[in-house]
Amino acid sequence: MSDAAAGSAEPASTPTRRRALTLGFAALAVPVIGAAGYQSVRAASGGTNIRANLTLVAPAAAGGGWDAFQRELQQAMRANQLVGNVQVLNIPGAGGTIAIGSVSRLNRPTTLMVGGTGQIAAQIQFGTPSQIHDVTPIARVIEEYDLIAVPADGPYDDLDSLITAWREDTPNVAWTGGGSFDQLVATDLALNADVPTGDITYIPSDGGGEAIQALLNGTAQATAGGFADIYPQVESGRLRALGLVAPQPLEGVDLPTLPDLGYDVTLTNWRALFAPPVVTQEQVAEYEVLLEESFATPEWQEAVQRNNWVEVPLQGEELRDYIDSEIERISGLFAEIEG
Repeated sequence: MSDAAAGSAEPASTPTRRRALTLGFAALAVPVIGAAGYQSVRAASGGTNIRANLTLVAPAAAGGGWDAFQRELQQAMRANQLVGNVQVLNIPGAGGTIAIGSVSRLNRPTTLMVGGTGQIAAQIQFGTPSQIHDVTPIARVIEEYDLIAVPADGPYDDLDSLITAWREDTPNVAWTGGGSFDQLVATDLALNADVPTGDITYIPSDGGGEAIQALLNGTAQATAGGFADIYPQVESGRLRALGLVAPQPLEGVDLPTLPDLGYDVTLTNWRALFAPPVVTQEQVAEYEVLLEESFATPEWQEAVQRNNWVEVPLQGEELRDYIDSEIERISGLFAEIEG
């Protein structure tokens, strides 16, 4: 499932071209939500001892990918008594950027926010006042992949046949997805396949379930959707997977990657942990040790396997350079979407 809140208020049956997705928040409400989020996280994050009291911020409501990540991490820390008290705090809004603003104003280090691709997409698309550079990156942890899929009873047996039809009649090969990240993947594929991005029909859906329904009822012909949402439908025989959007194959899944198929599309839904900007280098080092211990636990390793996550550890200057490169890449894709 994509992390950034995604679908438009319009029904999935209404195709649009080059439509920027809406996050469903009013601009005037943002300062109010931000203030409330700041007070909540400030109250939760007492003291300066990371091992004594830690708040894990999920920048979305309960039930999504960011929330699941933090609750799995909380369980690993609790089960192995790595932290005296660890709690999850949800701060939804503005594609995850409300949480950025709240965490960036904290004067205590005992908070870790999960973030990544969705927040970068939101800050670029909507020009939000809070930016990912406002918080301190500690560690990239995992990434999730998208699948390119079509109805199993449809005319496309492989990715090349879909691309050929899309190139020849671009507006009438409609795509759908569960969030702005999925639209970025479809746009990246179009660029690699010489499909005119100005003619793309993209139908935003409110989550993976709605996108799947759009495929099955014929409203859309293809999707770039999150693996966790789409793959069960492939296993059930309702959808056909044409390729995995990933830099390498997924262990235990017999699917070619898009680069294997000749399309250099590797945009992933990655997740990293961020601390308030007041953290010192010594506290960053403390966090790195704590996270190394957490990710080595049986509970975390089981969560990685169960959720089909791929571990992609990265820290320090390399992580900061990676975030800068992702901002540049996602900015370019949004420029294509918006024309």
